[in-house]
Amino acid sequence: MTTKSYAVIGAGPSGLAVMRALQKTGIDATGYEASHGVGGLWDITNPRSTVYSSAHLISSRTTTEFTEFPMDSDVDYPGHRVLKRYFDEYADAFGLRERFRFGIRVDRLERDGDGWILHATARGDDGGTESVVRRHDGVILANGTLAAPNVPAFPGEFTGEIMHTSAYKDPAQLAGRRVLIIGAGNSGCDIAVDAVHHAAGVDMSVRRGYYFVPRYLFGRPSDTLNQGRPLPARLKQAIDSRVLRAFTGDPVRFGFPKPDYRIYESHPIVNTLVLNHLGQGDLRIRADVDRFDGRTVRFRDGTAGDYDLVLLATGYALDYPFVDREHLNWTGASPRLFLNVFPPSFNGLYMMGMIEASGIGWQGRYEQAELIAAYLAAESADPARAAAFRERVATGSWPDLTGGYRYLGLARMSYYVNKDAYRRAVRTEKAALADGPAPTASGRARR
Repeated sequence: MTTKSYAVIGAGPSGLAVMRALQKTGIDATGYEASHGVGGLWDITNPRSTVYSSAHLISSRTTTEFTEFPMDSDVDYPGHRVLKRYFDEYADAFGLRERFRFGIRVDRLERDGDGWILHATARGDDGGTESVVRRHDGVILANGTLAAPNVPAFPGEFTGEIMHTSAYKDPAQLAGRRVLIIGAGNSGCDIAVDAVHHAAGVDMSVRRGYYFVPRYLFGRPSDTLNQGRPLPARLKQAIDSRVLRAFTGDPVRFGFPKPDYRIYESHPIVNTLVLNHLGQGDLRIRADVDRFDGRTVRFRDGTAGDYDLVLLATGYALDYPFVDREHLNWTGASPRLFLNVFPPSFNGLYMMGMIEASGIGWQGRYEQAELIAAYLAAESADPARAAAFRERVATGSWPDLTGGYRYLGLARMSYYVNKDAYRRAVRTEKAALADGPAPTASGRARR
């Protein structure tokens, strides 16, 4: 067991995964969680949670759960209440809860020699607060990627209400109102389906086209098909595009623009109910917003509409406000890290959960946690192997994580990976750190 001190920030799925991996490797760590319990955003009572009452998984249960801890449910796409219970049970089954300190918000990380000073604020049961200052040799950031709303600016002024989906919790917020949803990602489409049953009218403003994937194909959850050896990117795109056209038709006929990219080059929409409602006339697609004019929204195709509420389904921005960006090798819209985990400087910070990939699930993130644990263990037990890993990272010969897909050059896609390519790369590095001969910078084994 290493005698170094480590901190884990966040007790959501990523924080629990890395704490479990550290535990199994014999590495002690202290967890810090601003909320009152585990579960992260899946705990709707967490003040920082961005889920809403109708939120469910968009990947199926068996492709999402941790392998060593199957979910106690036979529902294919569980809702947030089931998931909150799952994380509670996971934490209790492995004694993870006592490794976290709850009600502690991390405010600042400051470099201190080879380690970090963690400044935090602890909230007492009486509502009072006190400062917490601790030193750790390393800090693992696992505070999630869906907490800081991305709020775009639009010309003009809207005199109704503007709300980001992060503030949406219940359809009652939409009752009797004329609603414009800007953006048609998975959350936007979920909320649109809620809105048609409560709002006075619902429109969706979209900038580009989307691919819509049904939750079931051939009677099975769609993401459980083709779970064997992955197909080459172009072949999978060709096959799946044809299958989708057969099952869902062409979304262009419902008013969506034609996609200017191939399927899987952006995250697909796992919601075909929105197409049903479009077909029934319950909502309509509008062009991209040109400007606001009082309660009127003018669109770039020259049309306009009057609304009471503009709901921004415009996603989230990566946000690690407690540490200077230079420490995370921040480039453009996101940190540039080896396997989305390790800063090339190896400064004692480690990123956990900063990956988005269709179908990677929590098990894929747990494998990422195992890699972190393997490196920290090697630092203590086999410094030469850890040094060889750092040397290889420093050369910049990093694996291709795209799997042959040409992802859109959007901010939200800057940390997107192909699940098969990513898991393969993580497993290779973990094996080299934990089991195999120490790799050199050239990638050859040294015996």
